[in-house]
Amino acid sequence: MSRCYLGALVLLVLALLFAAPPALAAESYDNCTGFITSLPTTISTQGTWCLKQDLATAITSGAAITINTNNVTIDCNNFKLGGLAAGVGMAAYGIFAQDRVNETVRHCNIRGFYVGISFSGAAGGGHAVEDNRFDGNTRLGMIIQGDGSVVRRNRVFDTGGTTGLANAFGIYTQFSVDVLDNTVSGVVATSGSAGNATGIDTEFNSGARVAGNGVSGLVKDGAGIAYGIYNGSSDRITVRSNNVVGDASTGSIGLHCSTANGGARDNTISGFATAIETCTDSGNNSIIP
Repeated sequence: MSRCYLGALVLLVLALLFAAPPALAAESYDNCTGFITSLPTTISTQGTWCLKQDLATAITSGAAITINTNNVTIDCNNFKLGGLAAGVGMAAYGIFAQDRVNETVRHCNIRGFYVGISFSGAAGGGHAVEDNRFDGNTRLGMIIQGDGSVVRRNRVFDTGGTTGLANAFGIYTQFSVDVLDNTVSGVVATSGSAGNATGIDTEFNSGARVAGNGVSGLVKDGAGIAYGIYNGSSDRITVRSNNVVGDASTGSIGLHCSTANGGARDNTISGFATAIETCTDSGNNSIIP
């Protein structure tokens, strides 16, 4: 092999090694049916609808995004959906759907609404709310209704402060909804209301799982109660591997079940007047005063 050929080969290899990689479109954009570019808006076509920039609105009622059909995914690509400009007295929703099925919201930063996400109606279900951040919503981070739904890997911060109602909730679900691996931090009842602060509340939930969640920073008001995880009218629910931290206030409850058919196992419960209420203690729960 000649020296000239060898030198050229070496230069070619070096060029390939250090060449800039080809530009690729954002992975989540590739499957977008369309883009949401202004608020408020209504989605009436199935598919994946994406954000490619931060969006904000000052509406005081209604919803920033209304989903008016089934089988819709909202992918914010980690951009912000903001409603802070409306103030704490407003009643607007970030994303709303009524009696729909198979709705998904992912990678959204939802901030400053009365309710971050509301998927409502017993006729709906099969929803997924995953990998979102909820920040500064004044009543609930989210309310998700419908069998077969899942709420997972969300971060819910600084919820509460509305002037309209007393109680504040980080995550609120109805019917058979799995609540998995979420972080809820800072749920504050309305000042002067004697309201409750609840990290995670499931209602009418039979057989689903509440597992792997972290709850802290619960601030009830006056005679209100701080609840870490509350399961109301919920039978045979599994409450497992959660970490809930309270402020040891009078009446505070770490884990609550409606009946002894609900089982609590492998949880760490710290700083509640009552660590486990009604749930069957299935073992390996760590209770710290």
